[in-house]
Amino acid sequence: MIETRNLVAGYGKLRVIKDVNMTVEPGAIVSIIGANGAGKSTLLRCIQGLIKPSSGEVIFDGEDITALAPEKIVRRGLTLVPENKELFPNLSVHDNLVLGGYVFRSESGAAEKRRTALEQIYAFFPVLQEKQKDRAATLSGGQQQMLAIGRALMTRPRALLLDEPSLGLAPMIVRQIFEVLATLSKSGIAILLVEQNIRSALHLAQRGYVLETGAIVSSGSAQAILSDPAVMKAYLGTRNGANV
Repeated sequence: MIETRNLVAGYGKLRVIKDVNMTVEPGAIVSIIGANGAGKSTLLRCIQGLIKPSSGEVIFDGEDITALAPEKIVRRGLTLVPENKELFPNLSVHDNLVLGGYVFRSESGAAEKRRTALEQIYAFFPVLQEKQKDRAATLSGGQQQMLAIGRALMTRPRALLLDEPSLGLAPMIVRQIFEVLATLSKSGIAILLVEQNIRSALHLAQRGYVLETGAIVSSGSAQAILSDPAVMKAYLGTRNGANV
């Protein structure tokens, strides 16, 4: 569903992503782990088209989308949930969600598709339905993250990119969000997850990549990464994945 081929990207003369090759299969959850500054967020932004690579390719469902504008990438079914959420704070929860589906406003049956998407999102996150008339700025951090994911789901994605969805959230909220991601995966949506909570991310994912200074230094099944003593020592402070 998602593939990067020898992807190189950065800011000006600074190379942040260096020859990254990775794949995400349909319905799979893939986690990217790495230290702060490793280039994880830059990689997601590059896949979404917000940063154009200096070389390499981004392939989505067999199509080269490297040169496409971000809104055209969204139309094809690939959507990013950014780390800072980028909500419209003075708009209501409902209006934030509706704006998520704005690119499809002219489609036949758009109103019915919007209603169906809203019902699904409110089923995933009932608190958003309770607070649908409230301004986004009044929500808690966890509720804002739910709203950011819900807005992304309004684009009817076939693949989701998520940048640190658990950052600063209570464990109970994180569990709820991860349960929703698992459900989305079972429905066939591919998920590429950048996550500071490495234990939870790798337990959720089927596959993982370890990114260091912009380059992939290790990859494999999530369980294999959890069992790698070097990875555990570097990122979790343990020597044995069995303790995770």
